Amino acid sequence: LTEDEEAEAVDEDVVDDVTAEDEDEEAEVEDDENTDLVKEEEEEGLAGEVKASPNADTTILFVKGEDFPANNIVKFLLGFTNKGSENFIVESLDASFRYPQDYQFYIQNFTALQLSTAVPSGRQATFEYSFIPAEPMGGRPFGLVINLNYKDSSGNVFQDAVFNQTVTVTEREDGLDGETIFMYVFLSGLGLLVIVGLHQLLESRKRRRPAPKVEMGTSSHNDVDLSWIPQETLNQISTYSSLPALTLVSSVTSAARTPASVLCTFVPHKPHPHWPIHLCAAFSAPSLFNPP
Repeated sequence: LTEDEEAEAVDEDVVDDVTAEDEDEEAEVEDDENTDLVKEEEEEGLAGEVKASPNADTTILFVKGEDFPANNIVKFLLGFTNKGSENFIVESLDASFRYPQDYQFYIQNFTALQLSTAVPSGRQATFEYSFIPAEPMGGRPFGLVINLNYKDSSGNVFQDAVFNQTVTVTEREDGLDGETIFMYVFLSGLGLLVIVGLHQLLESRKRRRPAPKVEMGTSSHNDVDLSWIPQETLNQISTYSSLPALTLVSSVTSAARTPASVLCTFVPHKPHPHWPIHLCAAFSAPSLFNPP
């Protein structure tokens, strides 16, 4: 390399070093400026934070307990006591639901109640406030923040977070919803099926039960009064009882053709099984209808 080229190379290195140093200094200045801005914002935030006055006490009472049903009115009473020597002017009361993991995010902001009520030293005041949680919020937890804003006679502004807790908004319980109606219909149908099943079971048992037996009594011929029949006829009956069945049937058939067959209707109601045949045959004898 010549002397001119070496001189140019040295000048370029010097320029690069100076440029790098300038960039580092600019970066340090920017970091310092950002740090100062953050500190100023934090100081402004601390200075702008409003706290409660030590000369005032607040109490809160929920009328229906700490139950927050969706789409229903939630009412509470707030008591304010002035313990200081100066008068306080209660300006407003507000409430809001916030995201439970970060109270900076508002979920539902309720209308502030403008009061502008003066509370003298040593006196108390009670304020009523009500709000309605939105229906879609039912069954979920939210942070409930209730603030009371007031100031003293010197113009100092105060804010008291009377209530600052996580609560659960409950679902509204209607008289009859779809699930309740379906449950009633299902139970009614089930009860009807049980009744029908029991009825069918009882009917089947009745059909299977055998018919009761009827007592027919005895059939002994010893209980029949035979005194009205002539002895001669009884002798003929005993004679015909020894004949074959075919002879008896033919005798009855021939006897039925004579007027004597009418006498068969006067046989007792419960005779011996063979007696109608015997009597008809006996009454058809010529000796009975042709007396000497």
